[in-house]
Amino acid sequence: MPGFKQPLRSYLTATVLSVATLAGTAAAPQALAEERDSFQIAWSIYVGWMPWGYGEAEGIVDKWADKYDIEIDVVQINDYIESINLYTAGSYDGVTVTNMDALTIPAAGGVDSTALIMGDFSDGNDGVVLKGSDKLEDIEGLPVQLVELSVSHYLLARALDSVDMSERDIEVVNTSDADIVGAFSSSDVEAVVTWNPQLGEIAKRDDAHVVFDSSQIPGEIMDLLVVNTETLEDNPKLGKALTGAWYEIMETMHGDGEAAVEARTDMAEMAGTDLAGYEAQLDSTSMFYDPAEAVSFFESDTPKETMDSVRQFAFKHGLLGERADNPDFVGIEFADGSVLGNESNVQFRFNAEYMRMARDGEL
Repeated sequence: MPGFKQPLRSYLTATVLSVATLAGTAAAPQALAEERDSFQIAWSIYVGWMPWGYGEAEGIVDKWADKYDIEIDVVQINDYIESINLYTAGSYDGVTVTNMDALTIPAAGGVDSTALIMGDFSDGNDGVVLKGSDKLEDIEGLPVQLVELSVSHYLLARALDSVDMSERDIEVVNTSDADIVGAFSSSDVEAVVTWNPQLGEIAKRDDAHVVFDSSQIPGEIMDLLVVNTETLEDNPKLGKALTGAWYEIMETMHGDGEAAVEARTDMAEMAGTDLAGYEAQLDSTSMFYDPAEAVSFFESDTPKETMDSVRQFAFKHGLLGERADNPDFVGIEFADGSVLGNESNVQFRFNAEYMRMARDGEL
């Protein structure tokens, strides 16, 4: 898939905004939280987030904003981490982000954030690849090239755990996502962890074997639309308009009809690939086209189990900040109202309310 502009779905540059800086900027979104009529949402290019670019270009977001007498500007940010940093600093009211990055950047920095829409989860888009071996156990003792402290790093940790190994049994070598394909081509690299489209390019090699991928940890790498909690509470129209727009886009792009194919083709072109390339990535992405499925996912035990695993990983690698003396530092609230971690410091929330409205035809 040449030319596909994939974002860095990672938190390796989370330190661009240090914990101290985040603490200072956390008040910015809260200061802006009041009843308003104009909002900005940041998004970056990724297979599961292309619908936002399409919805903006086709006027679907504007249509739903007009319904609730507000304005919503959906803005593409070329750098994924920068989009999260801008959101964290209060420049945007919402952002497309993975569950891990939502916890380790805005939430850990003191910006109370709500997962408004469950868009999809990686279902094979991320994988561990060995050269010349189809057994994960053969990774023992090898240097492993990956984007350190990213979803790839998390996937590696989960893969190692599945065969009773740990990071002590390998050597992590920090490698840019832009360099990972070339790295695997060199004779001295035997193991990499990456995501699509790089994963697909590497897997084409005769000596490459995907020995573990995200389909083996379903639901753990979530792609979300997250909004500032106080902004959402003060402006429920924003939640209704965004959710209504999202599910109209989902209905438009899903299926084999002419309109659906045309929509996916437009998304592919925006992403710098073709329809076949985009659909290949959709095949390894578990999209929630139906709001009922998204609600069911949020109300299941999966988010609780996943976020417990994620917060343990984040704490172990120092991603919850200098003040975090245990994994409970940041409280995470789920759709049933239960809280994992510090109930006095809830900064990340899974909210199924607006998706329920979409499910029940109440938008």
